[in-house]
Amino acid sequence: MDETANIAAITAEPRRSSFEKYAWLFMRLSGAVLLVLVLVHVYVNVVAGDGVFKVDFAFVAGKWASPFWQLWDFLILLLAVLHGTNGVRVIIADYAARPALRFWLNTLVTAAAALMLVAGALTIFTFDPCPGAVGDLPSFCPVPAAPSH
Repeated sequence: MDETANIAAITAEPRRSSFEKYAWLFMRLSGAVLLVLVLVHVYVNVVAGDGVFKVDFAFVAGKWASPFWQLWDFLILLLAVLHGTNGVRVIIADYAARPALRFWLNTLVTAAAALMLVAGALTIFTFDPCPGAVGDLPSFCPVPAAPSH
């Protein structure tokens, strides 16, 4: 090996992980996608309908009766939680000086994000639009029969 190759090998920067690059790219892309998802969500729920005061159980039940809107709302939840978690991860990296503190804060934030995703997914995908004990049922729910005496 010649001397130039030795110097290049010694002074070469170590290969770094691409994680931060992809995390940065994810923030930009998820922010743009979230903007579209949320604007459509607000338009459909408030502007195109009868206003915010008409968004009630029956409205949500009618919307979530469609797998399309379930998936749409879950995508908002998923991207918002991941976007926010990544942002908090960056703040922790900037301000938590000790590695152990960074580890535990990141663990706590990740656990909270996982809990929010599980709770949100269960709410969206197991939602019963026609529960028996609710008075303001959507129009597509069967009317319970009156008890006979």
